[in-house]
Amino acid sequence: MTDAAPRILMCPPDHFGIEYEINPWMNVRQGADPARASAQWLALEATLLDLGVEVDRLAPAPGLPDLVFTANAGLVHRRTFIVSRFRFGVRQGETPHFEAWARGRGFEVVSPPEGMNFEGAGDALFCGETLFAGYRFRSDVRSHQWVGERLGVEVLPMELVDPRYYHLDTCFCPIAPDAALYYPGAFDEYGRSVIRARIPTLIEVRAEEAQSFSCNAVVVGRTVMLNRGAPRLAEDLERLGYATRPLDLSEFIKSGGSAKCLTLRIDGEEAAAWKAGGAGGSP
Repeated sequence: MTDAAPRILMCPPDHFGIEYEINPWMNVRQGADPARASAQWLALEATLLDLGVEVDRLAPAPGLPDLVFTANAGLVHRRTFIVSRFRFGVRQGETPHFEAWARGRGFEVVSPPEGMNFEGAGDALFCGETLFAGYRFRSDVRSHQWVGERLGVEVLPMELVDPRYYHLDTCFCPIAPDAALYYPGAFDEYGRSVIRARIPTLIEVRAEEAQSFSCNAVVVGRTVMLNRGAPRLAEDLERLGYATRPLDLSEFIKSGGSAKCLTLRIDGEEAAAWKAGGAGGSP
C-alpha cells in the first residue's frame, strides 16, 4: 500500500430501497429491509476503517435510492473527476450530488458530451495503467473512447453480454497491476481474449459464485472484501497471497450491487495508488 491512507467515498443507505427495476436483480415487490441494509453497510465501512482506509461520507438524499452505489458517481484519475451520465432517468438526479462533492474536494470536474452514456467506475476499471471498460447495458463505447482521449490513457472496451452483469464491476475486479479476477460468461469471446492477453495473472470465477456478486469486490492492499458465498474464490485468492473478508451484503444484491458498487476509490482508483508506489503485482 502507499504511504498515504487509501481514500474511499461511501454514502449511507438512509434512503436505499428497491423503488424501480432497471436490472434483472431488482424487484419492487421484494423490496429491501432498511435495518439489515444499514447493518450490512456499516459492517463494510467498519472493515474498511479497520484496514486503514479513510472513508469520506456523501450525504444521502431522499428520492435517490441508488445514491448509495458511489462506484457509479464517476471516474477519478489523479485530480480529474469524470462525472457519470446515467442511461436511466431515475438515476440522473444523482449526478448533481456527485458533482458538488467532487468540486468541494478540489477535483477538476469533467462531464462527457451530451448523447453519451458513461457510468463511472461501474464500467471503467484500471488494471495497471490500462483502463478496461465495459459497454452495452449502461455505458456506450463512444464514451469510453472519449474518456481515454480526455485522460490520455489506453482504453480497452469490452462488450458485456449477460444482463445480470450489466456493469463491468459486477464481473471483473483488478487485484494488482497485473492480476484480476473475472467471470468469463459475462463477456463475448473478444472480451475474454482481451482480458487473457493483457492480464498475466487471472482468477476465473465460477458461474455459481459470480451470481453471489463475488467479482464485485473491494481491494485494499492484499485484502479483498467480497460478498459471502464464494468459498472457492476465497481459496484461489488465498493461494495468491491475499486475505479475504467475506461480508453479508444480501440487501444490496437485491438492487444489483455489492461491496465494489458501494465504494468509489477517490485516490485515483487502484491504478493511481499502485503507480504511487503501492501494492505490488502478483506474488
